[in-house]
Amino acid sequence: MTTPRRGISKAVIPAAGLGTRFLPATKATPKEMLPVVDRPAIQYVVEEVVDAGIHDVLMITGRNKRPLEDHFDRNWELEEALRHKGDLGRLAQVQRATSPAAIHYVRQGDPRGLGHAVLCAAPHVGNEPFAVLLGDDLIDPRDPLLSRMVDVQAEHGGSVVALMEVDESQIGLYGCAAVHGTGQADVLRVDRLVEKPAPGEAPSNYAVIGRYVLDPAVFDVLARTEPGRGGEVQLTDALQQLAADPSIGGPVHGVVFRGRRYDTGDRLEYLRAVVQLACEREDLGDPFRRWLQEYVTASMPFYADDAVPV
Repeated sequence: MTTPRRGISKAVIPAAGLGTRFLPATKATPKEMLPVVDRPAIQYVVEEVVDAGIHDVLMITGRNKRPLEDHFDRNWELEEALRHKGDLGRLAQVQRATSPAAIHYVRQGDPRGLGHAVLCAAPHVGNEPFAVLLGDDLIDPRDPLLSRMVDVQAEHGGSVVALMEVDESQIGLYGCAAVHGTGQADVLRVDRLVEKPAPGEAPSNYAVIGRYVLDPAVFDVLARTEPGRGGEVQLTDALQQLAADPSIGGPVHGVVFRGRRYDTGDRLEYLRAVVQLACEREDLGDPFRRWLQEYVTASMPFYADDAVPV
């Protein structure tokens, strides 16, 4: 078993997916750059990393992902124009995206799954624990999940996954964990992991969501993991091997998350995320909520007539 190590200095953000569920919007625009109110989704994820005290980020990208690099790079002409106009508010917003962390990029090349994307990070990460954050899951900054996971990894060693209780009808959309208690209310020991179990075969209703803190031993496991579900190298399969044999790279624990999570990987959930975050904004919330209430009230007779045949 590995010795617990304090502090995580590097984070990996896989961002090589094609975003087919959002076509045609993602034909020429990376799905990670779709706006959530007035910031691209990927910026929320990078800011979460920085809020957890991590300042070295590696993005795993692919073809047509150049806008990600441009977004986090300086735009001197735009900054100078805003400064000249005295628009210091927007200038601060632009600069906020260009200096949160040292951001590096590597291309995945072949689209061989999440496990393969994480394996691409091995030369950059080296022999130290690291965080992995999926851009489809936005975690509200008022619910610091990643920081808690870093603390749990420091205490127990090994790897840590984020778990969320979901309805039984939804568990087949996720990796699923068989667990037992540890004496800490929000920490569970993971005994077994199953990727997207068939109905009735899920070992629990604890779904693995898109946050991980991983022991570097996962790289060796991923390198010898055969393609699994969907013909892709699954990170869940590698974590299952670590959970089954803690001598490889320590145990696997789960942090149960009961906070605010916004799923931007699904069109309907994406729209809900935009509405919810807009409603909670100090600068937009009041007028937007008033308009939304007026719109819903005005639309109710139409929807009621449409939903209930007379």
